[in-house]
Amino acid sequence: MLFLCLKVFLARITDVTLGTIRTMFTVKGKRLIAALIGFIEVLIWFLVVREALSTDDKSIYIAISYALGFATGTYIGGFLAGKLIKGKIAIQVFTENIVLADILRDAGYAVTIIDCNAYNTTAKYMLYIGIDKKKEREVRRIVEQVDAKAFIVENETNYVENGYFKK
Repeated sequence: MLFLCLKVFLARITDVTLGTIRTMFTVKGKRLIAALIGFIEVLIWFLVVREALSTDDKSIYIAISYALGFATGTYIGGFLAGKLIKGKIAIQVFTENIVLADILRDAGYAVTIIDCNAYNTTAKYMLYIGIDKKKEREVRRIVEQVDAKAFIVENETNYVENGYFKK
């Protein structure tokens, strides 16, 4: 029974990790890769469920292994998806500190400045920054160092044409 629990646990980690990555590829519009991953994912799931339900061992440990594998696979899948899937994001920074734009530009980022009116403030600016996803932490670190009260909004972008991106 210990071997079956371990097998169920490892198989669930694999199929749930694949499921998470498949979902990310689907969202990114990479349907063929998502379909291939989905085939493998469901095949693993089917084989494991069939074996887990057809065993003569009726232990709660099989169910616990199944659930732990699912939770672990969700965690690992999210981590891997973040590392494997490249993309662009748009960051909007709402600030009263216009110098922040120059600091970001000096760091190599293209910044568009838009004048804004915000609740209970005089002058406010929205800094629009389009970046590769892997640069997100660096930009946020700069913003937080210069203006800890800045309001930051991030969005994934599906399509980007032209513009400037830091190499």
